[in-house]
Amino acid sequence: MKENDQRVRITKLLIKKTFTELLTKKPIQKISVKELCEKAGINRGTFYSHYEDIYDLLEKIENEMLEEFKIQLSPILTSSEADLTSLDFFISIFKFLANHSDICIIMFSETGDKTFVAKMLELGKAQCISAYTKHFKNASPDQIEHFYSFVSAGCISILVKWLEGGMKDSIDDLAKTTEELISCTIKYLES
Repeated sequence: MKENDQRVRITKLLIKKTFTELLTKKPIQKISVKELCEKAGINRGTFYSHYEDIYDLLEKIENEMLEEFKIQLSPILTSSEADLTSLDFFISIFKFLANHSDICIIMFSETGDKTFVAKMLELGKAQCISAYTKHFKNASPDQIEHFYSFVSAGCISILVKWLEGGMKDSIDDLAKTTEELISCTIKYLES
């Protein structure tokens, strides 16, 4: 049975890897199950035993990544002493995304799935807003919301630039830059 489970895991990894490779070359609408299976060297029955269609495969990949991201962030976001502008916070996020750079490059691209990006941003929104509200007691709820929107969009833009540039800067340098930029915007909440 374990060998069977191992084969299933290997097959799913092969399907996901092949799908990701195809997504770097064309939008999802142009990818067929037939093409994916031919490139992966599997039959269509094998594909359909795991996924309903190409969109189901994409959704499962996204959900797995979001679940891993949630697990990664959970200790930071749920800590009563959470500093959501700290270097460690950004290093943690960027390390996770670097480990999933193949799918992130695709999802954050022009042809990527915008709902995936929205789900990622929504994942930590409540905790971030709660932490900002506790820390910046004089800031209004609108200021906190604006700050979160601004910071999260900026982080996504920095991440996309880094990924598209081949991740040449170290994660530590990227996190430090992000921390410095956000520190400058914190004045908005302190005013």
